[in-house]
Amino acid sequence: MDTADRLKLPPVVMPEQDPTERIHNVREVPFGFTPAMALQEAQRCLHCVNQPCVDGCPVGVRIPDFIRTIESGDYIAGIGIIKQTNLLPAVCGRVCPQEDQCQKSCTVGKTHRDPGQAVQIGQLERFLADWERENHTAVIPQIPPASGKRVAVIGSGPAGLTVAGDLIKLGHAVTVFEALHMPGGVLGYGIPEFRLPKEIVYAEVSYLTRLGVDFQYNTVIGKSLTVDEVRNDYDAVFIGSGAGLPNFLGIPGESLLGVYSANEYLTRANLMHAYDENSDTPILRGKSVAVLGGGNVAMDSARTALRLGALGVTVIYRRSEEEMPARKEEYHHAVQEGVEFSFLQNPLEILGNPDGWVTGLTLQKMQLGEPDASGRRRPLPIPGQTGSVSADVVIVAIGNNPNPLIPAALPSLQMNRHGGIVTNEETMETSVPGVFAGGDIVLGAATVILAMGQGRKAARAIHAWLTKTADLERN
Repeated sequence: MDTADRLKLPPVVMPEQDPTERIHNVREVPFGFTPAMALQEAQRCLHCVNQPCVDGCPVGVRIPDFIRTIESGDYIAGIGIIKQTNLLPAVCGRVCPQEDQCQKSCTVGKTHRDPGQAVQIGQLERFLADWERENHTAVIPQIPPASGKRVAVIGSGPAGLTVAGDLIKLGHAVTVFEALHMPGGVLGYGIPEFRLPKEIVYAEVSYLTRLGVDFQYNTVIGKSLTVDEVRNDYDAVFIGSGAGLPNFLGIPGESLLGVYSANEYLTRANLMHAYDENSDTPILRGKSVAVLGGGNVAMDSARTALRLGALGVTVIYRRSEEEMPARKEEYHHAVQEGVEFSFLQNPLEILGNPDGWVTGLTLQKMQLGEPDASGRRRPLPIPGQTGSVSADVVIVAIGNNPNPLIPAALPSLQMNRHGGIVTNEETMETSVPGVFAGGDIVLGAATVILAMGQGRKAARAIHAWLTKTADLERN
């Protein structure tokens, strides 16, 4: 098929659950591509010589090469290509913002002058990963002889899993310490089942276990074990403990009953299965829910509230739709499902009754000024224009700060003013020799693939560190 014919092919429409049905269940919304759909979408790829999509991928997946295998029907080769640089393809295919990364650079979208025409790289990645899992065809690579070096990875989120996978394939023994009873970090507690089924996370982690990675659950480093104990027992340490400290607005009423951080709300729903009416996990199933924020976490919270039985859910955001950081797909799904949006409104106070329960919010009408440091137009209050809305549950979804537990237990670790660990941007090494860090503990709350990108950098640097120390020991 020549380039002209490929450019004539329209994007394949992903089949998904009907909105009126899916708000009553937690099953995954998109169904995924069939082999025929995947082939048709793969045929839209131009296999550019300069491969701009690869440059747009934080972990450097050889995108045109794996897409070519879908055209030829060699799915095993395709998933093998992806896993050379990305050990979580089923996760990334579902939750990574491809529209702002690899697909943003796609020549097809640029040729049509429409980003929506870009090849759906994420969906094709998901297709291959799902095919591998469903057909039990995972290929375990040859692991080199043991190096004799041991690495501790603190946190089993995307960064930690990437470090573990890369280092185990280089012959180093890897132990992952996870505070929770299940793996995945934010993949498990933060992202709803209808966006990322937990069986997907378990399957990806199972692959790492088969490679030889040792997972230790229910182990809080800084409590169960001290950081110094870990440093003494291992030749190198990677800190990937995430951004689990929720931000609040600092307005009156945030301590009222019925106010949740998005972290707590989603953890109760996702990790502790509060969406199941037979679950013992308590959660307020509000009838009128207000979600504060405009990112993916706000979309997840709003859509979860619907599935918990809310009659009305409103997302309150101080900027306009154009400035919202949420993925367009997540916003689109939320609108489909009946979530309402109140733009250019900023909460001033959360209101309550004499018994201490939430009853609503006071809102300040906003207007957009000049761009701020984020590049988005700054929201400014319009004097004298306030109003109120009713709500019996309020979910604050305005971001998170890095987990403070490990930095507090290692005083020599250099931190930034936001509570993140300061690292060398190329090696991810911290101020403490032999200790590396990456993911949200460095970036703040960011994307899965950016965390994985830092994990890959750290793994390369840790390998170099271990090789250097081994040479010194021999000499």
